[in-house]
Formats: sequence, C-alpha cells, structure tokens
Amino acid sequence: MTTPARLTADQLRGLFLFEHLDGEQLEWVAANGDVVDFPAGSAVSVEGEPAECFFVLLEGTMTMGRLVGGAEVETVRTSHRGVYSGAVQFYFEDRMEPRYPATVRAVTDCRFFTLPAGPFAAVFRQWYPMAVHLLEGMFIGQRNATELVGQRERLLALGKLTAGLTHELNNPAAAAARATDALRDRFAGMRHTLALLSEGTVDGATLRSLTGLQEEFVAGIAGSRELSALERSDLEDGLGDWLDDHGISAPWELAGVFVAAGLGAGDLDRVADAVEPTFLEPALRWLAYTVETETLLLEVADSTRRISGLVDAAKQYSQMDRTPHQPTDLHVGLDATLVMLGGKIGPGITVVKEYDRRLPEIPAYAGELNQVWTNLVVNALDAMAGEGILTLRTARDGERALVEIADTGPGIPAELQPRVFEPFFTTKPVGQGTGLGLDVSWRIVVKRHGGDLRVTSVPGDTRFEVRLPLTEPAGAPA
Repeated sequence: MTTPARLTADQLRGLFLFEHLDGEQLEWVAANGDVVDFPAGSAVSVEGEPAECFFVLLEGTMTMGRLVGGAEVETVRTSHRGVYSGAVQFYFEDRMEPRYPATVRAVTDCRFFTLPAGPFAAVFRQWYPMAVHLLEGMFIGQRNATELVGQRERLLALGKLTAGLTHELNNPAAAAARATDALRDRFAGMRHTLALLSEGTVDGATLRSLTGLQEEFVAGIAGSRELSALERSDLEDGLGDWLDDHGISAPWELAGVFVAAGLGAGDLDRVADAVEPTFLEPALRWLAYTVETETLLLEVADSTRRISGLVDAAKQYSQMDRTPHQPTDLHVGLDATLVMLGGKIGPGITVVKEYDRRLPEIPAYAGELNQVWTNLVVNALDAMAGEGILTLRTARDGERALVEIADTGPGIPAELQPRVFEPFFTTKPVGQGTGLGLDVSWRIVVKRHGGDLRVTSVPGDTRFEVRLPLTEPAGAPA
C-alpha cells in the first residue's frame, strides 16, 4: 500500500461530497486527508473493527458486504467516483464506540481519499452543529424508540402466549379437579352399595360372577368408541327401557353410565342371569359405580397427560435447558408454537399441516425461530379475523428448508408488499400493531441464519415463505 500526494482544495471541490464547502473548510480537508491505494482483492475496512477512517472512492471498483450467518453477503458494488464508506457515523464518536458497519473490498485496484474519523468528527461538529444535532436526534432517537417498542412488543407477545398457555392448561386442570370430586362421591356410593350386597344371602359363586363381569366391563372401557349425541341418546333410551322393565328405580341414572362405558342390554342380561332378581338393582348400581370410577380415572389420566404435553410444548417453545444453536427439527418448533397460541386459534380457524417429514434437522437458533413462527402465525390469525384456514407447510427447496405459513385472509395490497419487512411499518389499525414483528422475523431469518424471508399475497391466499440453509454456513459459530 502506497501513499501518493494529497489532493488539493480544487481537486476536492470536484467531489460531490465536498463541492459546497468554503475555502477554509476545503483547506482543512485537504491538509488532513490522505490518498491511499488498495490493490485488487484487499480489504479497505472490515465489519466490526473500530471505525478509524472515512473513505471516499476516487478510482476503481469496490464492494460492500455484511456478514450473514457467518458468510459475507455483497450488498453494494460500485465504481462511482465520490461514494463514501467506512466511519460514516464519525460524528457520534462521543455517544458510542464507532465501528465499521460493513466490510469494503477493492474489486480492482482502487484509490481512496481517507480522513481520520476523530479529527473529522471534531471539526464537523464545529462546522455543522445544527446538522449534527438533527442527525443525532434522528439516529439515536430511532434506535432508542426501536429498543423501547421492541421491548413492549416482546412483553405483549409474552402476555398473549401466557394467556393462551394458561387458558389451555386451565381446561385439563379443571377436568381433573371435577373428576377427582366425582370420584370421592363414587367411592362413597360403591362402599354403600357393597354394604347392601353383603346384607343379602349371596353365595360365593354369585360374587365371583359379579367380580368377573366387573373386570370384563372395566377392561372394555378404554376401547369404547366415541358416540355422537344422537347415538348416545338412542342407546340411553334403549337401555333405560331395559332397566325400567326389570324394575330398576331411576333408570336414567344408570343408563347414561353404562352407555358411556360401551355397555348394552346384552351385558346387563348377563348380570341379571348371575344374580337373584332381588339383588339385581344393588348389583347393577355396584357395577355402575365401578365403571364410572374407571371412566373418571381415565379422564384424570388424560387431563394430566394433556398438562404434561402443554408443559413440554412450552419447554420446546422457549428452548429451556437447551443450547441456543443446535440441530433443530422445524416441525417440533412449529407444533409447539401452535400449542402456545392455542387460546388465540378460535373455532372458526381450521389448521392444516402439510409437513415433509423427510426434512432433516437444520443448524439453527431454535428459540429465535420460534419467535418467527409466532409472529407469522399471529399475523395470519389477525388477518383472518377468526374465520379461515391456517396452513403450515414444510418442504425441501434445493439446499434449503422451506417453511410456508399461509392464510385465507383478505391479503396484502401489492403496493404495500415491498414494505412489510420495514421497521415500524404495519397494515394494522393504529394501536393494534407496532410494525416490528416482521422486521424482527426478517432479522432472525436473514441475518442470524443466512436464510430468506419473503411474502406473496392475493386476496384469499397470503403466504410467508421462510428458507433456511440445511447445513452450517462456512465460518458460522458451532
């Protein structure tokens, strides 16, 4: 790298960046700047390193790139004389530690005019105090606003997820509590009925027959099929007639219990054949308590399994006790997100899953991807306003995994689609959206994972497509 002679004030005036400076200002820039040559392929500045110089291109072709998922992605290629790069926020030196926002490389042999960031910042603040205040207000203010609104957005999202999870947990917990209270009554009734049986003269063979029928009836409960309301009503009427014909008091009480357990008139005939007519009602009531107790126990077991499943889904969603970057099954995260948002998915929403189960695990920050799924699913649900079809689809797209979240809402107007990933831009009414959800999603997918996020939309068919690398980009963190 060589350092030719400096530019004169007249030469600087030919650059659009300096053309309106007065003579004294031009003299300062000429005296403090250097002309530096960079050979083809060399780095002019490196992203993340301390920003020490402000660069103005004089000759050659340069590129500007950003690190995305461990790989450098070119964002600009230009040979336009006078374009600038490097310490472009030099005037914020006293507010934050300046670092190069991008990597600049020389494609061909390049010549740059360079200014030291520190001295240039000091004189710039003297020349343009009002401009510096305006720039600081715009940049620092927007950054602070983004952080505050982002925090608020995360809190709102957490509140929605918490409300949905507690709603989902409340249903099985309440069912288990109801079943437990009912069990207490059934056990008391069973003891009372057993006492009635023991008061009569019941021989051992009859008791053995009853206990055998009891075990047989209980064993069949788990395999009984689900009945429609009409089927249940018809069966209960038929069984009620049988009980009434055999002189059983309040037959409707027993009919519902036996039908729910999958028992019919043929099963009750076997009970009638096993006992004397005078002992038929105590025997039936004892068996009814037995099968109802088993039914309630199954309900408790099902409720506790649902609670465990919801807790497991919450752990999957939050990635609790897991390393941030890991091989990730996308389907697990999508399913966990649906569980967490279960309270928001109303009865008018049909959820369709079209998963390609052959899709391999991908290297990813699973917890951050769950934020993406949450943002996209919530947007889809809001768009459909309680009625429509939510489709989650996965597939392989070359060397990338494709996740598509689609809804049947009214769609996004074509003129607004290019702006949906801009920060603070929202199509929702004032007060109903911050405009950061899709921006955050874009940053997670594109910047954190080296993927791609795009949208296609027509009325009745809006699709957000997320593409993620199947393998770790070279140089990415393990």
